[in-house]
Amino acid sequence: MFPDDIDSLAREVIRAATARGLKVATAESCTGGLVSGALTGVAGSSAVVDRGFVTYSNAAKADLLGVPGALIESHGAVSEPVARAMAEGAVARSAARVSVAVTGIAGPGGGSPDKPVGLVHFAAAGPAGLIHVERRFGDIGREGVRLASVRVALTLLLNRIAA
Repeated sequence: MFPDDIDSLAREVIRAATARGLKVATAESCTGGLVSGALTGVAGSSAVVDRGFVTYSNAAKADLLGVPGALIESHGAVSEPVARAMAEGAVARSAARVSVAVTGIAGPGGGSPDKPVGLVHFAAAGPAGLIHVERRFGDIGREGVRLASVRVALTLLLNRIAA
């Protein structure tokens, strides 16, 4: 279902989390559950994946993850503060100790000069702390942005598990 490199990354995440006895949660907006899908495609993932939150709307980010509405209003849904709050909310509202959050603009529309198509904010939380990464993939097509985002998200999960 996914390209080989994504399948391989997902297997690495599952192996690493299993070895450390860590549960994982995802909080996804522009990827719409693809990160969770990549993880749950791996045999044995049920021992590691606690849950995935697909929070495509601002209301879902607030209701399911506890992202403050004022934070979304002041920074926009596609921002570092919101990505961080999503990752923290995923841990707080699950049995997971590690999470990754993805929020961005996959396109083809919806971009602006400040926040162009292809802009994606990621955050990952774990016992070693919270990290943020911003990527500007450019207008590489909706599928391209989403798959590139899955790769980054899985890499960040691996980073937080190994830290």
